[in-house]
Amino acid sequence: MINKTELRQELRTKRRDLSPFERQTLSQQAANNLQNSPVFQQSQHIALYFANDGELDPSTILFIAEEQKKQCYFPVLAEEDSAPLHFVRYQSGDELKTNRYGIPEPHLNNENIFAAEELDLVLVPLVGFDEKGDRLGMGKGYYDRTFAFLHDAKNINLAKPKLIGLAFECQKVTSMKCDSWDIPLHGIVTGKQFYSIKKP
Repeated sequence: MINKTELRQELRTKRRDLSPFERQTLSQQAANNLQNSPVFQQSQHIALYFANDGELDPSTILFIAEEQKKQCYFPVLAEEDSAPLHFVRYQSGDELKTNRYGIPEPHLNNENIFAAEELDLVLVPLVGFDEKGDRLGMGKGYYDRTFAFLHDAKNINLAKPKLIGLAFECQKVTSMKCDSWDIPLHGIVTGKQFYSIKKP
């Protein structure tokens, strides 16, 4: 089986090779697929991300969520790479800063942090996925550390928040090798469909 580093490089290239038109169209289709799902309709506190490196763009999802008066949050990196992510309330038009990877994020203060455990839905960027809900990220482990508490959930299918990956179909693989600390996704949304994952 191809190792994670090689697979990550291969899938990032596939993702970046999509044309701007393809990326925009597929992002819109994914937004439609998510909007029609019960998990989105039932969620009030939703975490999103700012697309980078050719990722599926959730900006349409942000627009839909705000139209429906849902509360939206974006991740902010902690000062130390080994620390979990912070989630900060965000509304379109709020001032942003650029983090050490060149990705926009809201300004962080002690009053606007929202606990990860209180989120209903987290839209997760990814490099690769399979139909079992396994996710290949960028390799830094930010989401795995932040949501490690889900490992202790008695029933992952009932656990909160729901982690839903956003991806293009070209990022799907047959299977991938997972590590013990990897947090599985509850589902993946692409421009083609919503993959709902039920864990044993």
